[in-house]
Amino acid sequence: MKDWIIFEDEHLLVMNKPAGLFTTPGRFEKRCLLNEARAFRAEAEAVHRLDLDTSGLVVFGCSKQAISGLNRLFRERRIDKQYVAQVAGTAAANAGEIIFPLGPDRVRRPRQRVDWRTGKRALTRYRVLATFGSQTRLALMPVTGVRHQLRLHLALIGLPIVGCDLYAPAFVRASGARLMLHAQRLSFSHPATNLDLLFEAAPDF
Repeated sequence: MKDWIIFEDEHLLVMNKPAGLFTTPGRFEKRCLLNEARAFRAEAEAVHRLDLDTSGLVVFGCSKQAISGLNRLFRERRIDKQYVAQVAGTAAANAGEIIFPLGPDRVRRPRQRVDWRTGKRALTRYRVLATFGSQTRLALMPVTGVRHQLRLHLALIGLPIVGCDLYAPAFVRASGARLMLHAQRLSFSHPATNLDLLFEAAPDF
């Protein structure tokens, strides 16, 4: 578990979550990154989450000042996040934006769907990093944080994430041993010292 720790100080703990591990306890599954963090820092509190199948950087608050400050930074969208994804297909442009509003698909839970009437605003920016035959590696910069935003947004423009079990065609799902989505970078001002922080962790795919 210590191999997962990227950074720690009096106020913060940053960890690199493996795919297949909940960020916080599930209804039936109690093993999660938060409990692993608390085995190291008992005061750790979750201020954001990654999906079960997504790997990458998660920051925990370890003081009242940090928890309050991180919650404010996330609420005000002052934390810059970058993901990397391996997708099926070739992007039509080297960079772009995806803006479909999203809401729950009440028929096919836990899926989300495009909902122009009552859906939440969702904005994803992307940039092509490399192309490998029929697959493309993208840098993803989500401006908003709607559930399944990156997975569904990419599927909607014809670039489903390899290994995605919810929005990718069967052959794309089967072409990866896991969901090829990783939270690679977090950048924000330290909630106690105001120093600029930048954390990075390369994906394992």
